[in-house]
Amino acid sequence: MKKLCLCGFFLLLTGWTLAQAEMAYIDSISISGNRHTKDFIILRELSFQKGDSIPLAELDLRLEASEKMVLNTGLFNIATISFAGWEGNTNRVHIRVDVEEAWYIYPVPVFELADRNFNVWWVEQGRSLQRLNFGLEFTHLNFTGRKDKFKVVAKYGYTRNYGLRYSFPYLNRKQTWGITGEVSFSQNREINYATVGNKQIFYRDPDRFIYQRFRADVGLQYRPRMLVTHTFALGYRQNKIDDVVARELNPDFFLDGRTLQRNFSAAYIFTYDDRNVRAYPTEGNYYFLALEKEGLGIFRDRNSLVLHTAYEHYHLLRPRWSVGSRVRAKLSLNREQQPYNDNRAAGFGKNYLRGYEYYVVDGLDMGYAKVTMRYKFLQKELRLLRIIPSQLRQMPIKIYLTANNDFAFVNDPYPTLGNYLHNRLLWGAGFGLDVVLFYDKVLQFEYSVNHLGESGLFLHLNMNI
Repeated sequence: MKKLCLCGFFLLLTGWTLAQAEMAYIDSISISGNRHTKDFIILRELSFQKGDSIPLAELDLRLEASEKMVLNTGLFNIATISFAGWEGNTNRVHIRVDVEEAWYIYPVPVFELADRNFNVWWVEQGRSLQRLNFGLEFTHLNFTGRKDKFKVVAKYGYTRNYGLRYSFPYLNRKQTWGITGEVSFSQNREINYATVGNKQIFYRDPDRFIYQRFRADVGLQYRPRMLVTHTFALGYRQNKIDDVVARELNPDFFLDGRTLQRNFSAAYIFTYDDRNVRAYPTEGNYYFLALEKEGLGIFRDRNSLVLHTAYEHYHLLRPRWSVGSRVRAKLSLNREQQPYNDNRAAGFGKNYLRGYEYYVVDGLDMGYAKVTMRYKFLQKELRLLRIIPSQLRQMPIKIYLTANNDFAFVNDPYPTLGNYLHNRLLWGAGFGLDVVLFYDKVLQFEYSVNHLGESGLFLHLNMNI
């Protein structure tokens, strides 16, 4: 019996020793290259911390995942995580994190289009210089080195706009709570007052401002885990239009011929982001859910409850081949007729369908699905002139060939005369050329055709500033 007990003890001790030998111990972590960014901002993105024990079989995957998270902060052009030292007898590991900071300050002159996309301005608006915005936009993506973003905007031209935005992502020591705030005021001499033939119709008064908007928002963000973020937001809106719009052109712009629209809003937003490169992903998944309430009972100008949801999946088939799919939906839980300016569905922002860049579709509900096949045929790094700041002197560039296929459906229970793209299946497809600069600047050239038999070359630009 005694021998049996000793044998059992020996086996347990041997198994424990082998298990210990299969673990790596994070003895220390050093960071270099972060001249402005605080160390704890980088440490927050790592899937391990000092003192952790990690199975040896998982160590390489942990390092790779941590590199992805550090890059996805948008604060660095390069992030490399490696072993700087390893004690073979104890498996104590020293981890080294090397980063190259991106260019954070963008005090750039504003010269932008007021229209929804380049093609609308170039073709339908005749390249009118009256439809340009100019001014100054100052953005600091890492204001105090804590990943806090500060932005000031002063624009003139088609839209006169003044705005201020600040976000501070880490309020507490655990770095799980953050806050954002924004205020802006805009004025226009021209207004999109109706949709006819699924095209925006405009009215302009060159002598006075006929459309004014004020908004203020505050949001609280909770990030309990690396990939998960919860946002709770409150806001206030005050919009005003000229009498000629409300009484003559479109009494439903704010409904019931109103010239003033005021409301408080509340929203809850959930995101799960596990994409390898958020600006242009080739691997990973993304989930989005938002519940927005416009009108909290203080004013009776707005009453809506809308659910937004999205899912994206990206898969690397081979080193150069990848496929991406994106599904988005909007569901209005309040089925009452909404004001014209709040009844947007397809054609605005990210909710565009390839091949339908010239069209907008209004409605309470919307769903679309996009599938893209990509082939990376060029990847290199260009060296720019020495007069350019060092953070921008080396420009990584990737070029992809794409094949696209899109479907969408918009439900409009209150259709207006002359619009025909609602309540039917829409389809668009084509080929494209995507250029990715500096990791997160994306320029897309796409040749697309839609179910109407129309085709064209379309341009899209995303600067991620």
